[in-house]
Amino acid sequence: MSTSKPTVAVLGPGGVGGLLAALLARAGHRVVCLAGDRTAAVLRADGLHVDSEQYGEFTAAVAADTVLREPVDALFVTVKQTSLAEALDRVPADLLGSAVVVPLLNGVDHLVVLRARFPAAEVVAGTIQIEATRTAPGRIAHTSPFANLVLADPDQRLEPFAQALRAAGLGVALGPDESTVLWNKLSFLAPFALLTTRHRTDVGTVRDRHRPELLTVLDEVAAVARAAGAPADAEDLLALFDRFPATMRSSMQRDAEAGRPLELDAIGGAVLRAGAAHRVPTPATAQLVAALS
Repeated sequence: MSTSKPTVAVLGPGGVGGLLAALLARAGHRVVCLAGDRTAAVLRADGLHVDSEQYGEFTAAVAADTVLREPVDALFVTVKQTSLAEALDRVPADLLGSAVVVPLLNGVDHLVVLRARFPAAEVVAGTIQIEATRTAPGRIAHTSPFANLVLADPDQRLEPFAQALRAAGLGVALGPDESTVLWNKLSFLAPFALLTTRHRTDVGTVRDRHRPELLTVLDEVAAVARAAGAPADAEDLLALFDRFPATMRSSMQRDAEAGRPLELDAIGGAVLRAGAAHRVPTPATAQLVAALS
């Protein structure tokens, strides 16, 4: 990627994608948001409005369409796994060409889907640590004091792209390999999402009132992550749980309360499939997935 300000498309300008699009647009990038008719119309007319303790309150002008109609240097895929198949119809593979594709989806199975759909593109495993919500089309509430991406790039070839993202205000680290990047997030996210959703409560209550179950699930998920090639440790994961604000809730829990489809297969299902593939028992995790199915 030769340009210092790459043109970026964002597939799914919700909480995460909307914040990324707004920050990049504010930094001078051409940003094309791909969404449904109503959202695209709002973005064309009013731009993206962000309310963030970290970045302040601002509005950024972006291009918006229902389908990608121009070449871009990079594509962020920020839809949820439950709507990925439908959303990909907005991106013609021949027009996307060899662009960098960064999916910020939960789970691990989406890379296969994206590489099959965009064979000429460079699909890079990525994760993001953030709390951001779309409160209405074009309106983003960013409530975490961080927005940190990790991209799998053992050869550091994406450093110029990472620098452009950092210049827009994002935290960006380049990780060693895909398994480490994806499982570092999933090994925390799966227990967090499954337990807060199952017990309909925040992380503080989970770690206080349901600690034995939390410890069991952390042991299972860490074992699966290690078998998949990631350096995971249950004690380290527990320490991370204990550091998080007690009132923190998972996006899966919010989806359940709102009656929206759950990313149960992408999160819990991914752990169970990897456990079965590596012959790592996951009975406690399986019980949670079954209870939420």
